[in-house]
Formats: sequence, C-alpha cells, structure tokens
Amino acid sequence: MVDVASSRHDGGNENHPLHGTGAGRWFLPVFGIIVLAGLAYVAYALGKDLASAVYVPWILLGLALLIALGFEFVNGFHDTANAVATVIYTRSLPAEFAVMWSGFFNFLGVLTSSGAVAFGILALLPVELILQVGSGSGLAMVFALLVAAIIWNLGTWYFGLPSSSSHTLVGSIIGVGLANQFLAPAGSATSGVDWSQASSVGMSLLVSPIVGFGMSAILLLVMKVLVRNKALYEAPKTNAPPPVWIRALLIFTCTGVSFAHGSNDGQKGMGLIMLILIGLVPTAFALNKTPDINYLEAYKAASAQVETALGKYIKPGVAVPADPKAVVSAAVKNKTWTDETTPALQAYIHSTSAEVAAYPTVEALPSTLVGNIRNDIYLIGEALKLIDKQKLLPMDAADLKAVTAYHASVDNATKFIPLWVKVAVALALGLGTMVGWKRIVVTVGEKIGKTHLTYGQGAAAEVVAMITIGMADHMGLPVSTTHVLSSGVAGTMAANGSGLQWSTVRNMIMAWVLTLPASIALAFVLFILLRHVF
Repeated sequence: MVDVASSRHDGGNENHPLHGTGAGRWFLPVFGIIVLAGLAYVAYALGKDLASAVYVPWILLGLALLIALGFEFVNGFHDTANAVATVIYTRSLPAEFAVMWSGFFNFLGVLTSSGAVAFGILALLPVELILQVGSGSGLAMVFALLVAAIIWNLGTWYFGLPSSSSHTLVGSIIGVGLANQFLAPAGSATSGVDWSQASSVGMSLLVSPIVGFGMSAILLLVMKVLVRNKALYEAPKTNAPPPVWIRALLIFTCTGVSFAHGSNDGQKGMGLIMLILIGLVPTAFALNKTPDINYLEAYKAASAQVETALGKYIKPGVAVPADPKAVVSAAVKNKTWTDETTPALQAYIHSTSAEVAAYPTVEALPSTLVGNIRNDIYLIGEALKLIDKQKLLPMDAADLKAVTAYHASVDNATKFIPLWVKVAVALALGLGTMVGWKRIVVTVGEKIGKTHLTYGQGAAAEVVAMITIGMADHMGLPVSTTHVLSSGVAGTMAANGSGLQWSTVRNMIMAWVLTLPASIALAFVLFILLRHVF
C-alpha cells in the first residue's frame, strides 16, 4: 500500500507506529479484485439504467461522474484518516491493517446510508438551478462546486491540515448561490442561497468541533475518576498493544467512526451524483422507476387531501391566477406567501396529480413527461415547506398533517439513490483512504499535543466522535469527521495536562475559519467562468 504524501514521517524508525507490517503484499491484489468487481457492477447497472434513456451525453456524463467521484476520493484520504490515527498511535492496530479496516467499514457505511444527508445538502442549492440542472447554468453549478471543493481539500491535505470536506462543500454551494444571484438580470427573482437551511447546516458544522473538544475532555476526566489505571493516561512505554479491553474499545470506536463517516460523508457525493444524473439523463433518473406498488394511489390520496386543506384558506374573492406554476415558483424563490399563492398552489397540485393519474404506474409515464413531472412535484414540495417549515400560511394541526403526508408520498419517487451509485461512492472513499492517509494521521497523532497520544485519550476522542457523527447522520445533518475527531484529541490533551502544540492548533483554527470564505470565493469565481462555457 502506498501513500502519495510521503514516507518520511516514520523516519526509517522500525518502532514508529506508522512502520509497515508487509500487509500490502497480500492486500493490494485482493483489494484490486474487489475494485474491479465493483467497477464491473457499476458499469453493468449504469448501462441497464441508461437503456431507458432517450439521449445520453456520454462525454459530459463521464466527466461529471469522474469529478464527483474524485471529490469522494479526496474526501476518503482527507477525512477518513482521522478515524485511524488513534488506533495507530496507541498501537491497537498496525498502520496498514488499520487503514484497510477503516476503508472496509467506510464502504459498509456508504452502502447502508439512508440518503437523508444527501438530500439535505441538495436543499441548500438554488431552487431554479435544481429545476434546470440539465441547462448551462445547472451544469456550471455542479462543476463549480465540485471543482472548488476538490481544490481546497487537496490544498489543505498537502499541508497536512485537518480541514473539513463537509465545510468545504457547504461553502462551495453558498458560493454558487451567491454567484447565481450576482449574474441574475436586475429585477428578476432568483432564490440564491436558502439561508434557513444553510444556517441549520452551518450551525451543525460550527457546534460539532466544540462538542468534540468539550465532551472528549469531560469523558477523559470521568474515565480518570472511574478507571484508576495510571497506564491508560500515560504515553505507551513499549511497542506492545494496550490492555485487551481498551484495545477492543479503541478498535470498536474506530470501526464506528469509519462506518459513521461513510454513512454521513458518503451521502454528499451521492446527492451530487443524483443531481448530475437527473440533469443529464432525466428520462432514466428523474423519477424512481421502482417505487412501492401502491405509490400512485398514495400520491393521489395525498394530493386530494392537500387540495382540500388549501381550499379552507383561500380568501373570498381571490381567483386562481392565469399561470399557477409561475405564482408558486415566485413564492418559492422569494420565500413569500400572498393571498394569490394559496389558490395557485391548489390549482397546481390538482393539474399535476391529474397528469400523473392518467397512468397506472410510474414506469408507464411517457419519457417526455418524466422530467417535467419531477420538477412539478419538487416545486410543489418546496412550496409546501413554506407552510410546514416556515409557517408562512398558518394552518390547523389536522391540515398540516395533510401537508406532511404529501411530502412522504413523493419522497419515494424523487429522493432515491440506486445501489450502483452507493457502490461507486464507496469504492471512491475506500480507494482514497488507502492512498493518502498518512499526512493527516501524522498531524492528529503527533502534532496536536506535546506528548504521545495515550490509550485513554484515544478512546475518549473516538467514543465522542462516533456518537456525534452517528447522531448527526440520524438527524440528516452533515458534520465534519475531521473537526469532531481532531478537536476531540485536542480536548483530551488539554484535559490530561499534556499541553497543545499551538502552531498546529493555530493552523487548524485558520483552516477551519478560512475554509468557508475560501470555498465560497472559489465556487463563486468558477461558476461565473463556467457560465461562459456551458
């Protein structure tokens, strides 16, 4: 196994935790076979899905997928390395085996992920760009945010700085939204950045490292009171592994962090790939072709309930506008609600459900209608969010239930991720973990504290990281594995009285502070440049 970073960190010292075990001799052929099998499956499944497509822009699709998977590859060797630093520096696992182990559970985490984080990230994007993702502006958006994120991640990785891929991607999305507003003609309505969604995501990214630092420090202090084993809180004096129970705990938490990282971070790439597929090949991917058999009946019932509920709030004398879709679109873009919006939304829902009801199944929909129906359903869903999320149209609890039921009925058709997309992202994350792990591992293991990482510190940081990332994944919020774990190690160093290497801490804080504005600026400039290309 190679590390493109360098091999100088272990200084040729055979006793150094990073010193290889020779596992690469048998691992590389096995992993190569797994990668080839995965690629073969991805190619087969993609080809099968594209069989129903009317037209496939092969070169553009290949380039877009390559860049999206490149983002996950960089994410793998940039973020996942944090998960293995503690087991390597406490000698719980040999370095190469730890990286293999982490890569495998990242793979499993991606495959079993729910998709909630993926679509939470997409909700940050400007609505009009999502609805027109196959247009020039939509393609410029996808390429700008991916390339900006890759550039910043590679730069911070090169200098060994544990910055956040999640933070970077959110910044890139904000940059694209601001650039979209900047380029919009004067007086036109553009949604720009969804600041309500951005604030909740930003808060999770801001709070997570603080939680990592504070909770890891507290957990270590509690451990010192409850587990009075002095050896757990001192640097290892030999090359021997830690006691069995602490070793088991460290391996378990490394496994949990790796799995949670795959489940949380892997979804960001999935969401972007789905955006690419929907934009470039809408006839094949705009709607889920294999939903529940009763999906259409559930959709018809939910649409009827929402229509009835909205009818209660139409004010006397307010007529249905000539173009209901335009009125609803303006409300979503401007985040406003007028008396005219209510009858417009009711009429829009009625016409959309009538169009779908003419066909027995989603598979029976004509290919020319698929993209339009998805956009209609998506726009209606965004309009209903103004009611149940932002409370712009006050409703009774019973009527709000109808709105919630509608959301649930369409999610299965519009928020789906094919298995081959998960496999492709899992392979990219796993490969990234194998290739570039060493730089970040050295920073976390050697350059945050002034002393060697102790067994207790490693366990406290990993437990807090595993729980924090797992909870965020359950809530559909993106958090940074890098920030949670590296700040957790710093918290344990402070609590243990080990002291911090302030030059590294300053660099980490600078990377944390600069990631958002730098990625915003990169994506802003790239979007403007790419609008002249597409």
